[in-house]
Amino acid sequence: RSLEGLEAFSCLEELILDNNLLTNDLQLPRLPHLHTLTINKNQISFTRWYSLLDHLAEVLPFLKYLSLLGNKACPNELVSLDNDESDYQRYRYFILHKLTNLKFLDARKVTRKERVEAVTRGAFMKIVKPKDDTVRAFVSIVWPLFK
Repeated sequence: RSLEGLEAFSCLEELILDNNLLTNDLQLPRLPHLHTLTINKNQISFTRWYSLLDHLAEVLPFLKYLSLLGNKACPNELVSLDNDESDYQRYRYFILHKLTNLKFLDARKVTRKERVEAVTRGAFMKIVKPKDDTVRAFVSIVWPLFK
């Protein structure tokens, strides 16, 4: 799970980190030539994931291809029934707002329309999942009103 020593590969262009139990605390060295990063099927969640995106934008200035499939932070409807296409689209807008040079996200080409939406609304598309306690409290208050 350690990426120690990666800074020695400053000319690295592609990095595949799938299935490595990586979390939102992922810290990459500055890799100015990296254009492809896949961190599929790790443990990246909604908790502080926007700071991970800020970090990637800073240390990977020429990133063009990013894939986060199979992480909780990626609300793909094929992975979880709790997600739908609109959740996934908001996720894309938010990431494209943070990582403006991406051409592909999760194996899907970034469209011109997505770029426009990311610029105008992307900052407001951060997906936040409520804690279970909050949901339970809300349901316990609201549910009796519908009985």
